[in-house]
Order: sequence, then C-alpha cells, then structure tokens
Amino acid sequence: MDARPDRPVSGAVSGAAIVRFEGVTKRFDGRPAVDDVTLAIREGEFFALLGPSGCGKTTLMRLLAGFEAPDAGRILLDGQDIAALPAHRRPVHMMFQSYALFPHLTVAGNIAFGLRGLPRAEAAARVEEMLALVKLDGLGGRRPDQLSGGQRQRVALARALAPRPRILLLDEPMAALDRKLREETQLELTALQRRLGLTFMIVTHDQDEAMALADRLAIMRDGRIVQTGAPREVYERPATREVAEFIGEVNLLPRDGGGWLAVRPEKIVLHRAAPARSLLSGAVVETAFLGDRTRYLVETAQGVIRVSEANLDGAGDIAPGARVWLTYAPEAAAVLPQ
Repeated sequence: MDARPDRPVSGAVSGAAIVRFEGVTKRFDGRPAVDDVTLAIREGEFFALLGPSGCGKTTLMRLLAGFEAPDAGRILLDGQDIAALPAHRRPVHMMFQSYALFPHLTVAGNIAFGLRGLPRAEAAARVEEMLALVKLDGLGGRRPDQLSGGQRQRVALARALAPRPRILLLDEPMAALDRKLREETQLELTALQRRLGLTFMIVTHDQDEAMALADRLAIMRDGRIVQTGAPREVYERPATREVAEFIGEVNLLPRDGGGWLAVRPEKIVLHRAAPARSLLSGAVVETAFLGDRTRYLVETAQGVIRVSEANLDGAGDIAPGARVWLTYAPEAAAVLPQ
C-alpha cells in the first residue's frame, strides 16, 4: 500500500466537534469491548474507525447509534449527552453491512420507511430526491431481489440519508462488493459526502478503504484508540510498532539504543550497482509483478527487506539471486519505541 496524498479538507469541515466520546467504556461479560475511549469527530468530516476484528470499533459505533448503552463515560452530540435518548430519537442513522432491506417493499417503499412522520407529499418528494441522489431514478418500483448488489447498497444508503441525519454511520458498507465495484463505490461515496457536507463515520477493517475515504481515521486495538490522525500522518508516522505493521507493509530495522526504524517499501531505493554509499546490501530472493509496481524481497544482514519499485520505462526486472544495494532518505524512517 502506498500513502496517497490526503484528500483536500472539505469546506464543510468546521473543526468543531459534532460528536465527543468522553471516557466511554462498554463491557460484555465483564470484559471491556470499549475501554475508556475519548475521541472527537468533527462537523462535516469523513471519519474512519479502523482495526482488526474484535478491536471494539463496531461496538463504539453501536454506542453512538443507541443500540448499546455505555457502562461509563459520556457520548455528546452537538454538546448534548444523548445517553438517555433511544436509538429512534437520535439524529443518527446507520447503514448496515447486510443492507437490511425489506424484501416485500419496493425501492421507494424502503427509502420511505424512515419518513413515516412526514406528510405524504413531502415524503414522496424526499424519496424522489434520494433516488436521484444515488442515481436510481426510475427504479423506485422495483423490489430488492430485482437489483444488483451495488444497487441494493445504494437503496440502503438512500434510506439512511432520507431522514437527513446529523451523522451517518456506515458499518463495513462495501464488504459484499467485488474489488472493482468497491473502488467505484468509494469514489461515489466520497463525492456524495462532500456534496451533502454531512458527517460520515465508517467502520472498516480494510486499510485501503479507510485510507481512500477518510479525512481522519482512528486505529483501535483491544478496545482502545492507539492513534488518530490524517491517513498520510498515520501511515508515514505511526506511533507504535503495532500501528506500523497494521497499516500497509513496513520494514522494521533495529535502532541503536533501542527501538525501531519503520521504513515503508516504496521509500527504499533499490540500486543495481553499488552507489557511493549504501545502508544495506543483499540478494533478491523473490519478485512479484504488480502492474504499476514490482515488489522485491531482499535478504540482508538485517533480515528480509521489502522493496516496492515503480515500473518505469527502462527499469527492468531483477532476477532472484541478483545482488542489490538499498538506500533510503533519513526523513523516510519513522522512529518507534521498543
């Protein structure tokens, strides 16, 4: 995974917090699923909760949605503690991984389900607005089983957006899509969020998805937030070895005096002839052509080093067994604690 340039911050992002978790803890059978979490989500940003299965990210989202109640701490929305509000009274809507569409209702009926308190004409106009927003014009009369997977996802998104929530929660929304459709949907989702200026919060275990979508992300492990920041910041300056190893590929080199230097594979320059000064040398043990890049595994005195090299004209592959030399700029290495 390469670090991509951070998306420009939307003009809708004010910097003011719309949601605050303050010392929030949730236990199941006496064990903390969310452990003393303090976190702020800003107005108008696309925020991602990222982490392995069982780290607490879905539980934290369900606490905000009102499907779970915290055992300790406060959850504030627009400065108000919402702990006493039931889920159906919170201006927070959730799009589920399974989509949870009603099979007996049409597309229009599914979208209108959350608008039952509105006058009929206003609800019908809102449904048409949502159909146009997610590019499903003319499909309001179909049922979910007459739609593709991508179309069903759009219906679920439209239904969640129809009541005009303050914040939209997305629980692994693209897990059921194939890779190409997932990448297309990511672009559409980002464009939609910017057009609406709405706060989105996504839970995912997919690093590429979080990096592509989020203005900021938080990495969770064992119920705690271990690092929060813009995708580029977290990728290039991980706070711990665990974060460095979780986000993409990384080379960990022992540092004099203890700790590690974390260097991403694309930051290492591979030389076919000995340069004036090199940090490591070794033999190529494996190559993998990946289209725009080639990945090399190089056996060195400090272990196997991963190198990701762009496939530029004239670069050429290096056969296994070839001797190579490796360099990287000092600023490319992140210093990690022991």
